[in-house]
Amino acid sequence: MNIVIYGLSELKVNPIPVLLSCGNPAIEYYTRQDILNEKVGPVKDLWQLPEVLRILRKQGVGGSWEYPGKIREDLRSQEDYNQVETYRVFGELICKYGLNKSHPQIQKSAEYFFKCQTPEGDFRGIYGNQYATTYSPAIMELLIKAGYGDDDRTKKGFQWLFSIRQKDGGWVIPFRTSGMNIKEALLANEPELPDRSRPFSHLVTGMVLRALAAHPECRESDQAKRAANLLASRFFLADKYPDRKDKKYWERVSYPFWFTDIISAIDSLSIIGVTRDNSYIKEGLDFLIHKQNDEGLFDLRIVRGSDKDLKYWICLAICRLFKRYG
Repeated sequence: MNIVIYGLSELKVNPIPVLLSCGNPAIEYYTRQDILNEKVGPVKDLWQLPEVLRILRKQGVGGSWEYPGKIREDLRSQEDYNQVETYRVFGELICKYGLNKSHPQIQKSAEYFFKCQTPEGDFRGIYGNQYATTYSPAIMELLIKAGYGDDDRTKKGFQWLFSIRQKDGGWVIPFRTSGMNIKEALLANEPELPDRSRPFSHLVTGMVLRALAAHPECRESDQAKRAANLLASRFFLADKYPDRKDKKYWERVSYPFWFTDIISAIDSLSIIGVTRDNSYIKEGLDFLIHKQNDEGLFDLRIVRGSDKDLKYWICLAICRLFKRYG
């Protein structure tokens, strides 16, 4: 199998055989479609997989999934915890199995999220009454991938994001710019506005860029391109704010993407159009090449989820990057 043809020639080991032989039909499907450019069957074939049906059976009447862990009702309501869990499950269904708005249960989940949207346009609750400039765009990214990119409510979300941007062109968690801690923020009755003179957070900006990259029009905007270059300039550095501050978080990855890491960041930047002439992109790709092992997979710390196949999903995500830059 000639990996030069498929844009993976820089990798030390051809990862395609291990992806095709891992025993996961969804990974095989996307490897053939996204990497090998093969014609595959309809994505709806994946919707009948046992793991998909198991997830869908647990959906609540209102379109959400119940948070399974211990909750602290003094800080967050059960509903706010459920919004986090629904975001997690929604991402699994959309990013791993390709479900979209043609599925009635995806429609129910989308409407659940839109009920969490405020008149301002943000998705409120996960940070209590505070603006969630992390989870709001992350939810929007999934809604766009599910087919809601042209929905007026999604457009309103982008209007809000652009209205709350920092002067330098990036984004922050607003309450962090005033020094407020998590507990104070969750107990506050009103959302804190950002000090726009403060520097951007790469954690937050990377999550906003995922929503921008997912949208065909927004990814072409000057705002997206400016923020993309800002994010690239922060590769492997510590964040300016307390949340996931340590530079080690660049190397702690997850799939579906959750917070900002080196894979999720390069994924967005490659879609927005930051070329590999950018020295930071080259540094990021070289880092991933160095992390590939003899099996063809990547020795990175996976930090979220119990899926035994996460190492293959991470490998597939990296292959997509090298194909785009190939």
